[in-house]
Amino acid sequence: MENSKKYIELTELYRDLLNAQIFDEKLLDYSVAEKHKTMLQQLSVIGNSSISVFDHYKKEHIYYSDNFCRFLGYESGFIDKREKDFIDSKIHPDDFIALTENGISLLKLFYRFSSEEKTNYKLVNEFRILNSEDKYLRVIEQHQILELDISGNLWLSLGIIDISPDQKSEEGLNSQLLNFKTGKTINFGKNAGIRKEFQKPELTLRETEILKLVKEGLLSKEISDKLSISLHTVNTHRQKILDKLGANNSIEAISYASGLGLL
Repeated sequence: MENSKKYIELTELYRDLLNAQIFDEKLLDYSVAEKHKTMLQQLSVIGNSSISVFDHYKKEHIYYSDNFCRFLGYESGFIDKREKDFIDSKIHPDDFIALTENGISLLKLFYRFSSEEKTNYKLVNEFRILNSEDKYLRVIEQHQILELDISGNLWLSLGIIDISPDQKSEEGLNSQLLNFKTGKTINFGKNAGIRKEFQKPELTLRETEILKLVKEGLLSKEISDKLSISLHTVNTHRQKILDKLGANNSIEAISYASGLGLL
C-alpha cells in the first residue's frame, strides 16, 4: 500500500517535470526523428541491442526497435499491442521507484544545464525486469539526449537496453551518470541519491520573493522600494540567486528556477 502511494506521487511529480518544458510544435522537425529511426534500426540489428526513443514533447516513446520485446521472450510487435506502460509494469517494483526518483533528480539537474552540457552526459542503469516466464532478468540500460529543440529543451532521448552479463546478483538498481567530455562519473545508485552538489538548490524565502519580482519585470530599485530594503541588499540577493542556480543572468535564473519548481 505504501509503495503504491509512493509510486503514484513519484509518477505525478515526474509528469509535472516533463510538462515544465514549453515547446513550439511548429519548430519540431520530425523528419529528423525518422532519420534517427532508420539508423537506430540498423544499429539494433548489428549490436542486437534493444533500442527506444522517448519524445519529451509527446511524453511517450515514438520508437521501439523490432527486437525490443524479444529479449524478454515476446514476439516482435508484442509491445506495440499493449498499453504504453507495459515495459514499466515489468520492472521490479523497488527498482522502478528508484528509477523514477533518479529520473526526477536528473530532470531537475538537466534543466539547469546549458544546451551543450545536456548532450555531454550518458545515464547507465542496471536493474531487474520480468521476462515472459515471470523470471527477473538483470539488464543494462543507457540513456542519452538524442536531440534538443531550437530553444534547448530536452526533445528526443535515446534508450539502449542489453542483458547484463551478471545474472546472479539480486541487487537492486545501480546507476551512474557519465560525462563524455570530462570522463567524470557520478554514482547515485540504490539509496544513494544524487550527490549534494547536483541536488536541487534551495533558495531562501527572501531570494524566492526577489526572483518572483524580477520575473514580473521589476528593476532592483523598484524591488528595493517595494520590499523596503536597501538597493545593495537586493543586488546581494540577486547575485546569491545566480550563484545558487549556476545561472549567468536573471533570464537563465528564472528559467532554471521555473524548471526546478522553485517559483
